[in-house]
Amino acid sequence: MEKEIRFRIATEQDLVRIVEMLANDELGRNRERYEQPLPESYTKAFHAITSDPNNELVVAYQGNEVIGVQQITFTPYITHQGGWRATIEGVRTSSSVRGKGVGTELIKWAIQRANERGCHLIQLTTDKQRVDALRFYERLGFKSTHEGLKMKLN
Repeated sequence: MEKEIRFRIATEQDLVRIVEMLANDELGRNRERYEQPLPESYTKAFHAITSDPNNELVVAYQGNEVIGVQQITFTPYITHQGGWRATIEGVRTSSSVRGKGVGTELIKWAIQRANERGCHLIQLTTDKQRVDALRFYERLGFKSTHEGLKMKLN
């Protein structure tokens, strides 16, 4: 029987595993630097995230193995009568558990957490090249209601 999937706030000891998962896909291989020691930029980002009460870096784990990660950012808005939104970013699961429901459990956990924080809306983006990810999020109830734009700096 599979061990239960649990969730917790990431610790610095999880950082190598998190970067490994981020780098372990077609797009991540070209933008992440999974090497040991990790580039200092990852540690700086980790500390910025964990010191901000409106950011949570969450890992999914079974036993002692980290098998998934996501970042949730909580943002107050003037729109929607001053409501809060949750944004999910950087969702990855270990290649050893893909297709086994871990991603679904991560997103369900994020939705529950957004409700706990009083958010009126939860949103996410996925790269247009991630066609399977788009279908996955749509199956979970997310709708493509807006067109998003990005501008790369530096």
